[in-house]
Amino acid sequence: MAAEYKIFPIGFVLKEKETVRIEIDAEYTDALLGLDGFSHINVFYWFHQNDTPENRRVLQVHPRRDQKNPRTGVFATHSPLRPNLMACTLCKILSIKENTITIDDIDALDGSPVIDIKCYIPSTRSFSDLRLPDWV
Repeated sequence: MAAEYKIFPIGFVLKEKETVRIEIDAEYTDALLGLDGFSHINVFYWFHQNDTPENRRVLQVHPRRDQKNPRTGVFATHSPLRPNLMACTLCKILSIKENTITIDDIDALDGSPVIDIKCYIPSTRSFSDLRLPDWV
């Protein structure tokens, strides 16, 4: 197995007032073919402003930055502090024009590098034994 893997941006999140868009690099425009048939996408992006050696070593946090919540391992949270600073957010597509996807909202910061996009297809799996901690 490789000790390292390279991930590079395919585009960037741009936020201007009420408009949120994902600008895809021109070389990936062809990858958008057919995406307009979907209402939602999963956007994978990098927590670029948190990417420091110190933040990558944070393994436990108080979920939702609330000290009342119990100290919890980052793999059991959505914390932006983690060994690999990758995030995933489900977003509603408002429009797609050329290499620009306009979405309803995203919890990424302006300028966040987008590393992948996947169409959202609802799962047919149901979970009768779903369990969540109290702080959720």
